[in-house]
Amino acid sequence: MADPKAYLTRIVSNVALERLRSTRHKRETYVGPWLPEPILTGGDASEAAVDAESVSMAMLVVLETLSPLERAVFVLKEVFDFSHAEIAEAVERSEVAVRQAAHRAREHVRARRPRFTADRSRQREVTERFFTAATGGDVNALMELLSPDVTLWTDGGGKVRQAMRPVVGASTVAAWFAAIGTVTYQGVEPADMNAELVEINGGPGVVFSGPDRVIATVTFDFDADGRIAAIHNVANPDKLQAITDGVAHDIGTR
Repeated sequence: MADPKAYLTRIVSNVALERLRSTRHKRETYVGPWLPEPILTGGDASEAAVDAESVSMAMLVVLETLSPLERAVFVLKEVFDFSHAEIAEAVERSEVAVRQAAHRAREHVRARRPRFTADRSRQREVTERFFTAATGGDVNALMELLSPDVTLWTDGGGKVRQAMRPVVGASTVAAWFAAIGTVTYQGVEPADMNAELVEINGGPGVVFSGPDRVIATVTFDFDADGRIAAIHNVANPDKLQAITDGVAHDIGTR
């Protein structure tokens, strides 16, 4: 085999393109907001990540708005630093077509990616305070951490009960999370629900668990002042397998 790297890249790229096309078709009939699958990136996984932003929930949401070809080209070029010629061979397109797709993808991502990135220590601090306030039902403390126009995206995929549309506004979102310790969620009583701060998609997040399963993850986007501008809540059990495989069932107590 003349070039094993090129051969393997072409095979993987073609499989990925087919999967992306299939996934896009499925999302057309998806129930409620659609979010990417959360992944644990703490510890060894974090060290293996090429760049925290490249796996952030915000970036993955942006990438999902690209066409399958644009997404493949963008990842191969921007994340793995392949040349246009190598990408053209991998995706079986002309180099001119690849350059055009790369340009469209870069412009699209540049226009939609988060404009502000709070430093990681600030992100961690705000997440810890959010964690304490939410599990303690402290609405006022939550309000201090949320941007006035914060948006909560909840993905239940029709498998579990979640908001069918984005929840907008600090007071509404704060009330939503303050109720965590007072209501039964997915059949789990508040006393039986555990929560743990972990690293998800390259940033601080929260995993909520019942006695026998992971039931939801929460991740955050931050504004220029370090307040929470968006919250991504994934509860579709089909998307939690990676988290389940990487987190012990007994994940601690609040």
